Amino acid sequence: MSIASKSTSKSKGSVNNVNLTLLGVGTALFPRVLTALKIPSLINFLHFAAVPFACGSVLLKSRITDPKQRAISENLLFSLFLFLIVVFASTLLNEAGIINGVLDYLLLTEPFILILTIVSIPMTPESYQRFRDWVLQAALINMLFAYVQKYVFRMDKLIGLEDNIKGIFIGQGAGHVIGGSVAMTFAAYYFVSAKNKPLWFRIVILLACLNQLIISDTKQVLISFGLGYVLLYFLNLKDIVKALTYLILGAVFFSIFYWAIYNIEYLSSYTVWIRPELYGSDGEATQLKFATFRIVPQYFHSPLNWWLGLGPGHTVGRLGGWMLETYWNLLAPLGATIHPASKAIWVAVSKSWLGDQSSMFSPLFGWAGIWGDLGPLGLIAYFYMAFVVWRFVCVTDMSKYLMLTVFAFGLIFSQLEEPGYTLFVASMIGLGWQDSRIAEETKLAPNV
Repeated sequence: MSIASKSTSKSKGSVNNVNLTLLGVGTALFPRVLTALKIPSLINFLHFAAVPFACGSVLLKSRITDPKQRAISENLLFSLFLFLIVVFASTLLNEAGIINGVLDYLLLTEPFILILTIVSIPMTPESYQRFRDWVLQAALINMLFAYVQKYVFRMDKLIGLEDNIKGIFIGQGAGHVIGGSVAMTFAAYYFVSAKNKPLWFRIVILLACLNQLIISDTKQVLISFGLGYVLLYFLNLKDIVKALTYLILGAVFFSIFYWAIYNIEYLSSYTVWIRPELYGSDGEATQLKFATFRIVPQYFHSPLNWWLGLGPGHTVGRLGGWMLETYWNLLAPLGATIHPASKAIWVAVSKSWLGDQSSMFSPLFGWAGIWGDLGPLGLIAYFYMAFVVWRFVCVTDMSKYLMLTVFAFGLIFSQLEEPGYTLFVASMIGLGWQDSRIAEETKLAPNV
């Protein structure tokens, strides 16, 4: 085979892998739109097959030669394997259904699998740009859907559908939060990375996305992004100039925002939960938020439960919280199991007057779910996967910031297990790494 034909073959392989990866992302972003068009709900599970399939294709066909790419791939694969061991150890200990273990593993590791996939593709500047354009266009479609739902169909005015400004995540319980999360992730990434666009245009996009948070009433999204900013600030304290820059920008933003929520009626909903009496040691918010940590140990049947939890899907993750019940007709024949601990925590939610007020106070949040299902060993294994990505893939402050917002979301609700959101963030982080790699290769390339 000639050198030209080898190059053509490699280019075609790269294009095919990019297409497969985009298909995987698309199956997580748009299934709710497809089910609204009367496509069977089984489509909601397609991403569980599409993303790992794309990853397998890339790893088998890419023939990675770059030492950095190979090192990242090997470390990520090892961390994914460790997490797999913990998940199935917990599955066996607690006699959970194998399908529970499979789904729980995929829900939590899909973003890492996608990052592994993107990092392992030998992207050219053209394929990188095509991938980036597709993902950003998906985010724009999400924002367009939200604006049509609000200003054309006025769906927020329908009784019982006040939280129905959901973008492309229509018909999904927490779709308004996921839609707002995707919008804000897009806004932050685009504002920083689209340097070829005028500043005024990037500001318009940022404000449009911020408005989506307001019309969808997703206060927790802004809180998570604010907390992510604070965490990034403290992590950058080693660079005094950069730390001061972040501090000044953060202080200006939060001062303006604090003034605005008390003086602009449009933002008044953000003052609702500024009530100190809710947050003391005996406050209603505190008691409800940490209910999982009081209830789950009551169901331990072995000392090993303190290390491996009650089993995948048996407590308050997305799987045990509502996914198993929602898709019981599909999953029961596959041997799915439900644990009484999940119901006990829902009972605690129903008994609290804050239970149906805001997901901010929900005991069904990401870190509690991993702890309850998989125990401290599950948390350690998950943090190890995250450490690998942070250490080797998050090469820019923006990538680190987006990852920190995911961790902040883990304190609030089930965002760690919402594929539409986590795969979008993973795409942004993977693209950040590819952008840095391509820029470095271009810089080092000899002038001809």
